[in-house]
Amino acid sequence: MSTETAQAAIKERNKAILYLVLSALLLSLNGLFIKIIEWNPQAIAGTRSAVAAATMMLVMRRRLRFNFSAPQLGGALAYALTVISFVIAVKMTTAANAILLQYTAPVYTAILGIWFLKEKVTRLDWGIIALVMGGMALFFLDELSPGAFWGNILSVFSGIVFSIFILCMRRQKDGSPVETVILGNILTALLCLPYYGQGSPGAAGWAALAFLGIFQLGLSFLLYSAAIKHVTALDAVLIQIIEPLLNPIWVLLVIGETPGPWAILGGVVVLAAVTGRSIYKNKMEGRRKELPGKNHQAAAPPPLR
Repeated sequence: MSTETAQAAIKERNKAILYLVLSALLLSLNGLFIKIIEWNPQAIAGTRSAVAAATMMLVMRRRLRFNFSAPQLGGALAYALTVISFVIAVKMTTAANAILLQYTAPVYTAILGIWFLKEKVTRLDWGIIALVMGGMALFFLDELSPGAFWGNILSVFSGIVFSIFILCMRRQKDGSPVETVILGNILTALLCLPYYGQGSPGAAGWAALAFLGIFQLGLSFLLYSAAIKHVTALDAVLIQIIEPLLNPIWVLLVIGETPGPWAILGGVVVLAAVTGRSIYKNKMEGRRKELPGKNHQAAAPPPLR
């Protein structure tokens, strides 16, 4: 490799890392904006997704390839259920609980991958699964109102359907998540149609919804898609931690919402377990790629909040 080629590759990687950081920062604002918009959560989810779908289609234009395969349609449905349940959960429980409980998705992916992808789950995986489940249980030890309790349950559900989305993406041969995400956003907007007429978010709310659709969901995903091919999966995993860490901090700083002590402990356990597993898996994947005849490709899941 020539010096010019190596320098170009380093420049491309640095730009990709910047894109991933910007994507994570934009995603981290969703909890705050969802909290401050005074409208029902289904209408928020649907409007945000409608704007995001239009943004993505406008940017991508003719480069889109919809095949309407079972994995693409299944992934779109899982996407819609993920974002709708997440927005409702943020309204019902703390932003920290919602994002951190959804962050357990890789654990469900490992379990469901046994049946969907015929993947082997190691003893390490089972140990991480047990640790994450223990961390999840801690979220329910705080004094919770009935609404917050069901918000936690919805957050767990959001993580489960997010894992199904990841599995559907792995089943698609081209590996491009853009079309599935656009279809998912369109489906979200359609599923939430009955709720749009229930009041109005006001001028400030509409402005916040425009920001959520264009930047927080649309632009963040486009940045992620542009960057992910130029960084390692480990880079993507580590940078994505920015979102669940900053999400509750913005909410705390602006509206003073504080998660309970057990939730904080549970969040530390979940973040450490999921991130540690991802780092270890990617390290092992890198070693296998170095073996003759092996052609493995580790991929970080696209962000969905």
